[in-house]
Amino acid sequence: VQLVESGGGSVQTGGSLRLSCTASGFSFKEDCMGWFRQAPGKEREGLAGIDSHGETSYADSAKGRFTISKDNARNTVYLQIDNLEPEDTTMYYCAADLQTCWVFLPHLWNYWGQGTQVTVS
Repeated sequence: VQLVESGGGSVQTGGSLRLSCTASGFSFKEDCMGWFRQAPGKEREGLAGIDSHGETSYADSAKGRFTISKDNARNTVYLQIDNLEPEDTTMYYCAADLQTCWVFLPHLWNYWGQGTQVTVS
């Protein structure tokens, strides 16, 4: 199983980014996919999840500016972040699990990517 994130970078306040996570080695269409973020010294924070049917759920902190989507043909899940704020500066991770879609507790998710850095200034 491999999850590879991309799309992070440096952006000015108010800008947008679309993060991508390409999966391999498991049944992408059947698994739940999620996005998390973690700042140094802080716990990993769940942001959004999407299930095999395309249904989505968001943590309260992510509602309004974050949009999760996926492309089954490309085995890729996306996280669109709009109106970026300096507080969004951190590492962003995608995760996959067969059953955990809506519970944003990191220990319940089986597979993780290496993360992509987002810096907002």
